[in-house]
Amino acid sequence: MNVLNIVAFVAFATSTFSRSTDPIIPQVATAFAVDPGMVALLATAFALPYATVQPVLGALADMFSKTRLMTGCLTVLVLASVGAAFAPNIEVLFAMRIVSGVASGGVFPIALAVVGDNVPLAQRQVALGRLLGASMTGNLLGASGGGAVADLFGWRGVFVATALIGFVVLVVSVIGLRRLSERTSGRFDLSTLGPNYRAIFRNPEAKYCFAVVFVEATLVFGLFPHVANLLAAAGEGRASIAGLVIAGFGLGALGYTLVISQILARVSARQLTVVGGVMMCLCFTALALRLSWPYEFVTFLLLGFGMYLLHGFVQVASSELAPAARGSALALHSMALFFGQAFGPVVYSRGFAALGVGTTLAVSGICLAVISVVAALTLRRSETAAV
Repeated sequence: MNVLNIVAFVAFATSTFSRSTDPIIPQVATAFAVDPGMVALLATAFALPYATVQPVLGALADMFSKTRLMTGCLTVLVLASVGAAFAPNIEVLFAMRIVSGVASGGVFPIALAVVGDNVPLAQRQVALGRLLGASMTGNLLGASGGGAVADLFGWRGVFVATALIGFVVLVVSVIGLRRLSERTSGRFDLSTLGPNYRAIFRNPEAKYCFAVVFVEATLVFGLFPHVANLLAAAGEGRASIAGLVIAGFGLGALGYTLVISQILARVSARQLTVVGGVMMCLCFTALALRLSWPYEFVTFLLLGFGMYLLHGFVQVASSELAPAARGSALALHSMALFFGQAFGPVVYSRGFAALGVGTTLAVSGICLAVISVVAALTLRRSETAAV
């Protein structure tokens, strides 16, 4: 099996862990007799450590073998999912999600760096799009499958299922990536740490790359843990429906990966970035109307497509901030993304309480349109990838 296909397989498995808890928030809250708003912070418990460990794991990836780091982190991720399945209380469940977040931080960002190392810049946005497709398929399965499994077997069954998926992918990756790991193994050298990060931040585009990613993650992914509770408040309490609505986002992002190469042949990446921002603004306006769940499913589908028109552009720019320290640069990219995911649920909790659901969602849409224009005006290297 092609190395990049195996890396995509690993990205798929890891992504099932990320969104699998979103549809089961009400079930977990009932099981442990705690407030659903507090349980929604399971997303923060995953995202915050994911973000925090990025500078360390990115540096290790540049020093050692990227693929060995990925498989080691995937092993920890599988064990943490097993621990979550048997959690006796909410504290242990939070602890397992923290461990999962740390381990996931050494998988998908490093997969991006492997693609960056092996694919020329001119083809990189398409290659990253395919990797993203694998990740979004994992998100799709994690959200929709997680809701369905929870309705059939309870919330603990969701963690058992993700552990089984992770184990299968672990076996495939250990076998398939073994030779590549031996060829790319490096040595531990702390003296490279400072120069690598200085090289990244000497690039004036770095601050725009990371700021845009942080804001988009805060406003888009921060909403996901609240979807089940918003649907329940509207009278739709089935976890499978919440999972299906959230999965619409993954389906839209998957659609992006299938057509991005054809679109880039006709429209510039910079123009697509602005189109993505406008699409997201319109989607959030539609969500503010609080329509029935089938309409929200379609809205999330369009939201996923629109977000990755922006995100793909910024991701390519991040991969070129400092090519000699690509692992570190993409780790910082992921750090910004997951700090946003950690911060987002809190932002929406405060916003819903202070402004109401509709106003908060409408303001979020406007902000997303603004940052898409900022990205289009400030990032230059991404345009090269589209030619």
